[in-house]
Amino acid sequence: MREISGWGRHPRVLAEERLGEDLERLTRDVVLTRGLGRSYGDASLPAREGAAVACTRLADRILRFDPRSGVLRAEAGLSLARLNALMLPRGFTSPVLPGTQHVTLGGMVAADVHGKNHHRAGSFGDHVRSLRMRVADGRILEVNERGEPDLFRATIAGMGLTGHILEVEFTLERVPSPWIWREHERVDGLEALLDGLARASAEWPFTVSWVDCLGRGRSLGRGILIKGRWASPEEAPAAAPGPPRRQAVPWEMPGWLLSRPSVRAFNALYYRWLGSPDVRGIIDPGGFFFPLDAITDWNLLYGRRGLTQYQCVLPAGERAACRRVFEVLARHGGASFLAVVKDFGPSGKGMLSFPMPGVTVSLDVPLRGARTQLLVDELNEGVAAAGGRIYLAKDTLSRPEHFRAMEPRLPAWNAVRRAWDPGGTITSAQSVRLLGDAA
Repeated sequence: MREISGWGRHPRVLAEERLGEDLERLTRDVVLTRGLGRSYGDASLPAREGAAVACTRLADRILRFDPRSGVLRAEAGLSLARLNALMLPRGFTSPVLPGTQHVTLGGMVAADVHGKNHHRAGSFGDHVRSLRMRVADGRILEVNERGEPDLFRATIAGMGLTGHILEVEFTLERVPSPWIWREHERVDGLEALLDGLARASAEWPFTVSWVDCLGRGRSLGRGILIKGRWASPEEAPAAAPGPPRRQAVPWEMPGWLLSRPSVRAFNALYYRWLGSPDVRGIIDPGGFFFPLDAITDWNLLYGRRGLTQYQCVLPAGERAACRRVFEVLARHGGASFLAVVKDFGPSGKGMLSFPMPGVTVSLDVPLRGARTQLLVDELNEGVAAAGGRIYLAKDTLSRPEHFRAMEPRLPAWNAVRRAWDPGGTITSAQSVRLLGDAA
C-alpha cells in the first residue's frame, strides 16, 4: 500500500500498486491499469481507498519492429522517453509527441494524446493499428479495426475504462535527422495570435503558442508563436543530441511562490526573451517538444495543495469564446504559469477523442479550494455553450453535468463500455466523479 496521485498531486489515494513485468498476471483482479501517472487529476486513481491497480512501467519491451514500414509493437509500459532514446538514432520517432515524454504507450492510447502537429498528424490513436487487451471477463483479445472495432475505438481515448491495455502496435514516423529547426514570433494580442497560428499551421508541421495570461485590454492574449519542423541532414549537426541537462526542484515549495506578482514578473521576462528575433535555428527535440521535462518534479513548485491543468477545445470560428477563457481567468484572479494555445485538426477515431477542428487552450492553475472550483465551473459553462469540450487526461474538478453537456458522444461510448463490462469492474476515481460509477 502506498499513497498515489496524478501529476497535479491532488487528490491522493492510498492504493495497492502492483508492479511487475508480466501484465497478464498483473491485470487479474484489479480495478484499473496505471502507467507513469502523468494524467493531472484522478483519471489513473482507483475509486476507493485500498483498491489494487496494475502499474505497467516495468512491462516495457519492444516486441517487434519492421524498419521498412515503421510498424512497431511493444508492451504497454514502454515509455515515450525510452522509445525515443532507442529509435531517434535510427531515424524514427512517435508520429505524435505530447508535452512530456514521461508517458507510457498504454497511457498515450487511453488519453489519445496530441502534440504540436495535430493539424497535420492527428492524435496518437490515429496511428494505432492494433491493441492486445484483457477485458473485464478475463479474456485476452487482439482488438483492431477488423476484430472488435467498437471496442478498439472506445479504448482509444477511453481513459483505461474499457479494459487493460497489454500491448500496442502503431506506425512510427521516419525523420530526416534527430534535430528540430524552430522559429519564434512575438504577437501583441489574441487576434494576432490566432491569425498567426492559422498562417503557421498552413506552412509548418509543428506549431504552438505561449500566452501571457495576465495581459489586459489590447494586450490580452499576447504571446509567442513557436514554429518547428524536423531539420534536414544538411541543417542538422553531425552528432546526435546529447543527454538532456536537468534541474531538480529539491523540495515542495510554499504555495505563495507562484503568486500573481511572481507570475507577472516571469511572464514579462519570458515574453521579451522568447520573442527575440534571435530565437531561431537548430534545437534538440527534447528542448522543443518537452521543455518542462528538463525540470525534475516541477509540480512541486505548486506547493502542498498542488495544481490542475484546465484544457478545453473550442470549435473553429469561436474566437469570442477563446477570449472569454482568458477574461474569466483574469476575473477570478487566476495566475497561470503556463498558458498554451494551438490549432487542432479533425477529430480522431476514438469515440471520446478530445480534439476537434478549432483551437485548444491549456492553463496550469494552482489549486486554491473553492476559488478554483468556481473558476473551472465558469470556464466549463462557457465551453459547453460554445460547443467545445474538455480533456479528461488533465481534468480534476469538472462536474458531471458540465461534462454531459459537452459530450453528446457519451451515450454511445457508454453502451460499448457496458457491453464489455456489464458489472462495472473497471473504474477510476474520475469515472465515479464524472460518469456516476459505483465507488
